[in-house]
Amino acid sequence: MSRNNKIQVARLLGATLVTAALTAFAGLSHADETKPAAGQAPAKSWQTGLKRTDLIKRDLDVEGQEVVQVIVDFDPGVVSPRHAHPGVEVAHVLSGTFEYELEGQPNVVLKAGESLYIPAGTAHVAKNIGKGKASELATYIVKKDTPLVILK
Repeated sequence: MSRNNKIQVARLLGATLVTAALTAFAGLSHADETKPAAGQAPAKSWQTGLKRTDLIKRDLDVEGQEVVQVIVDFDPGVVSPRHAHPGVEVAHVLSGTFEYELEGQPNVVLKAGESLYIPAGTAHVAKNIGKGKASELATYIVKKDTPLVILK
């Protein structure tokens, strides 16, 4: 098999693994959604109100590590399920306003242009608390060949 064919096969395998992880992520029931506070409308389902666009997935010079970068778009009121990653995440808000709930830390609200470091394995939830669509650029430094999203 030529080097170019091996690279193409590796890319297809990576895309298949990411698709499988996203399918598992999207296949959960609505029961895990965050309940609205008194007087607030129910949050829109993350299953229909969250869109992820994969930008890059590359091996790092560190053995067994890779970088994955995605854009995640949240409709108004959408709350992600509680989850963690097998490495660190740096979330940078591109637009809108998010509230992040990180296990063991106080909640933090970020607006466009602000960033947040999420340690490896830390369970967290992201919620669009603005009136319009909100987007974040998420960069992960994670263990290679491991599911990117671990539901908690």
